Amino acid sequence: MRSIALILVAVPALAVPSLAANCDSLASLKIPGATITLAQKVEAGAFAPPSGDAAAFKNLPAFCRVAATLKPSSDSEIQIEVWLPETAMWNTKFLANGNGGWTGSINYTSLANALRLGFATTMTDTGHQGGSASFAVNHPDKLTDFAYRAVHEMTTAAKEFVKAYYGDYPKVSYWNGCSQGGRQGLTEAQLFPRDFDGIVAGAPANAWVHMMAQILWVAQSVHNDEAAYIPPSKYPLIHNAIMQACDAQDHVRDGVLEDPTRCKFDPRTLRCKATGPADCLTAPQVDALLRIYSGPINPRTRESIFPGFEPGSEMGWDEFVAGPQPTPFAVDEFRYVVFKKPGWDYRTLDFGRDVDTADQQDNGLLNATDPNLKTFFELGGKILQYHGWNDQLIAPLSSVDYYDSVLKTRGPKARDSYRLFMVPGMKHCRGGEGTDNFDMLSVIQQWVENGKAPDRVEASRIVDGKVVRTRPLCAYPQIAVYRGKGSTDDTQNFTCKNK
Repeated sequence: MRSIALILVAVPALAVPSLAANCDSLASLKIPGATITLAQKVEAGAFAPPSGDAAAFKNLPAFCRVAATLKPSSDSEIQIEVWLPETAMWNTKFLANGNGGWTGSINYTSLANALRLGFATTMTDTGHQGGSASFAVNHPDKLTDFAYRAVHEMTTAAKEFVKAYYGDYPKVSYWNGCSQGGRQGLTEAQLFPRDFDGIVAGAPANAWVHMMAQILWVAQSVHNDEAAYIPPSKYPLIHNAIMQACDAQDHVRDGVLEDPTRCKFDPRTLRCKATGPADCLTAPQVDALLRIYSGPINPRTRESIFPGFEPGSEMGWDEFVAGPQPTPFAVDEFRYVVFKKPGWDYRTLDFGRDVDTADQQDNGLLNATDPNLKTFFELGGKILQYHGWNDQLIAPLSSVDYYDSVLKTRGPKARDSYRLFMVPGMKHCRGGEGTDNFDMLSVIQQWVENGKAPDRVEASRIVDGKVVRTRPLCAYPQIAVYRGKGSTDDTQNFTCKNK
């Protein structure tokens, strides 16, 4: 339920209706398709996760813990948890948390972080257990649950628990997720525009099929001919050459490219003049490097399928895609969802025929690329999207492509509801050499509740527990530009300007 900013300001943070239930009574709440398996008060500091470090949760306040199983279809088995802070601690808001990869589990750390901030909060296992897509074989309903239904059903049920416990629905509702969680957030805006008032979507895997193809394109590039394999020991060679050529383009030598698309480094300059030296690449390795930066190409149409990785991202490549084996995350899409053959070999993927087949089969199920967000915007919804320029799993220009498609469809006024922030030097969702610490959740609350659209977001880089650099993240297409005076590690010496 959406609320205008004036109403939100007028309602004190702790002013909630008095018709609240006690936690135990939620076990008898009737929600269609839901079986409540737990409704229990957890005393302050008493939560113990099923596995992991219980000490990490010792500082949690008391809360009402609810668990339920949702069955929107006969083959559904969607597990959710809803954590409800005590009435005096509730900020009258609701926060749902996103997943990662094919993950079928509930992250208690995400719930705990939201609870500490005063949110009524929820998360789902998306309808299966484990991190593989093997659940999808011969289970189309489970795939539908994973694609979009689990999150929507979770959100609907969780709000009913909120109403039953506090006596009213939340005043404002937020989504927060990265990677798969980013895709889930954009899916919600596209398919269920009334579920959330504000969505934080980090590094979204929304062009699902083509993203998977790009990961396997890289894997084929370095493994179809093992002479083309680039060992991690060669990554510093490539990375240092790129930094030498392009780091100063933003007038600050800091080991980070503010806008990697401006770097026109030619990998062929690294080609060996003789065989085998450690400070150069062989001809097959150079060819593979060019393919990694270019991204997959349809061999019949010569059209781009998905962007490639950006210059500067090399130090993270072995983590997911260019190492000895590609991440199972991408292989699973074609092995279990498209071809339903557990023994399928990624080296056989045809980037024309097979990708077309995957697109036709998906038919908007996992792909979340619809740029027409008309209803979500008209209802007052806001989207904050972010993506690291050094992302080594989801090529960052995919976020730019989707953002541009929304502006092309809805016009420049879309910026009143949708902002994209590209993060220089950041890897997938976090990490890397850039300023990867920032608080998008606070920013979107200011936007949704107080109308403060963000032009810049303050970010920091932390090493060994100490802040070593602060820098603004600028609303795309602007970038952070050094003013020419003062420390280049201090955000106040930077301004946001167009490229």
